[in-house]
Amino acid sequence: MSRIYVSLAGFAFLLVCASLVVGLSIGELRPGAEPSVLLWASIHRLTGLAAALAVVFVNSVVVTYFIGTSRWIREVAETYQLDGAHVLQSQRLKRQSFPWMLAGILAVVAVIALGAASDPATGRPGTDRWVLYHLLGGCGTILIVGLSYVAAWIKIDHNRQIIDQVGSQAHEIRRQRLQADPASRIGLDDGVPSP
Repeated sequence: MSRIYVSLAGFAFLLVCASLVVGLSIGELRPGAEPSVLLWASIHRLTGLAAALAVVFVNSVVVTYFIGTSRWIREVAETYQLDGAHVLQSQRLKRQSFPWMLAGILAVVAVIALGAASDPATGRPGTDRWVLYHLLGGCGTILIVGLSYVAAWIKIDHNRQIIDQVGSQAHEIRRQRLQADPASRIGLDDGVPSP
């Protein structure tokens, strides 16, 4: 999961940064603006939407990963009567990662709302007052998403270590049981199911 996560998170983070860069490249967006300015505004909206979807997807993958692996750790620990400390550690990592993932999603939702409030294409008066807030929200979103991805990566790595420990302990117990009763080997593989 660690390699996949780095790729997905890196892509989502680059999209968020690209959306900010495109937004800064628009120029003065106002009713009746030049076609090139309107084109860049459309590209900014689409890039921002793609970035938001990517962030929500990556954060959802992380939450799903922790739900699935913590359950796998619990089931293997119960099956092989392992120390419950691994289960508690995995659950703690899951609980610690959730607020970070939620913060990233909420930051993206907030910056989209600020972008809609600052868009003169809506035809509402006073949209120019929201431009600075949208810019600051975009910078804050980059910071929050970046921090949440680093925090998640650290927690995923810790969880991988727990999975490795539980898997090796269960494998050793299984090996000892099979050595003690060779007849139980028939029709059984020598491994522990992977998460």
